[in-house]
Amino acid sequence: MFAFTPAFLSSSFIAGMVLSLSLIMAIGPQNAHVLRMGLQRQHIGLTVAVCMLSDILLIGIGVLGLAQLGGLSDKLMGALVGAGALFLAVYGWQAFQRFLNPQVPAQIEDSSQPSRPSMSRRQAVLAALAFSWLNPHAWLDTAVLIGSASLAYGAAANSFGIGAATGSLVWFATLGLAAFWLGRRLNSLHIWRALDGAVALMMWGTAAFLLKSLFA
Repeated sequence: MFAFTPAFLSSSFIAGMVLSLSLIMAIGPQNAHVLRMGLQRQHIGLTVAVCMLSDILLIGIGVLGLAQLGGLSDKLMGALVGAGALFLAVYGWQAFQRFLNPQVPAQIEDSSQPSRPSMSRRQAVLAALAFSWLNPHAWLDTAVLIGSASLAYGAAANSFGIGAATGSLVWFATLGLAAFWLGRRLNSLHIWRALDGAVALMMWGTAAFLLKSLFA
């Protein structure tokens, strides 16, 4: 008897979703940015939407393009890594400045504490785009690794890619909602200072690792 299996239950779809979640769940620069925007209650829906769309496009590039071409050229990868390292270094410096002068974001301010100015919608979009497209780890995880893995599924590669994109959607939606929910409860200067310090160290550490890889 012929059995019909929905696309979202196929082994290729599930494999793509599991691989995507396993790669994206590490707290990297993109996730840290989404987490911070959610905690600050600043344009979290817009930020999550931009990150989701960017990941879907990157996965599509990997599954439909780079996997067939054998990955990124050395020159293009070097340029991407250099630009990403510079961006992360600058963002790390900004986080360090917030660490030195801690302030509770305006959206959850307490009358007894100084607050930070809100980010505009345009700034939020540009920041999310930068963390998605100037982040070499995002390219490696989505376009290169997921794209290459899709080759193993032959005719079912598209189903694998759709599963990977679904995993990205699930993750960013969950992370954004969790951070937004926690935002009301984190109104301590000590908590925000610790978060900014951790973000600064992570950004600088990632930038140093990327620069080191250029000369390895």
